Amino acid sequence: MERNKAWDILRKYNKEPFHLRHALTVEGVMRYFAEQRGEDADFWGVAGLLHDIDFEMWPEEHCRKAPELLREGGADEAVVHAVCSHGWGECSDVEPTHEMEKLLFAADELTGLIWSASLMRPSKSVQDMELKSLKKKFKDKKFAAGCSREIILKGAELCGLTIEELMQQTLDAMRATEDEVNRRMEQLEAR
Repeated sequence: MERNKAWDILRKYNKEPFHLRHALTVEGVMRYFAEQRGEDADFWGVAGLLHDIDFEMWPEEHCRKAPELLREGGADEAVVHAVCSHGWGECSDVEPTHEMEKLLFAADELTGLIWSASLMRPSKSVQDMELKSLKKKFKDKKFAAGCSREIILKGAELCGLTIEELMQQTLDAMRATEDEVNRRMEQLEAR
């Protein structure tokens, strides 16, 4: 599926800037991960972009409504499986099996934690965030309490990474893509 078509499908069901920023962030992180691993960045990016397609309108049916929406939009079964597998153990029984799916599972929650931590910084950016600072936020269960530390830890294990490695790689990915995400959000807000 082409990225522009995926964006149109996402926008059909997602209007809130928070959800759109998260989708763009996860898309960027997944593209970065793919490029670092010599994988198909377009496919990984589309899976990241669409991972929460059903969450804004149907939060109680998250990962269960997604297959219908994705198939209606023309997504192939690999995208459907990836999207559903990111909710494994929480709202889906579809297990992440491909490396991309495991990284999506791990990075989804972690990007939320990193973004929340960046908002606490004077710069409001990940550019100057250090791993040490992120680890402190991770250990503080009251900070960004909606970001499941258990899922992040389980994701790191699935990927064969330490939590520090996953954090650093995700932080690097968010640094590399932050300007593009901000640019896209500014374009949206200007409309």
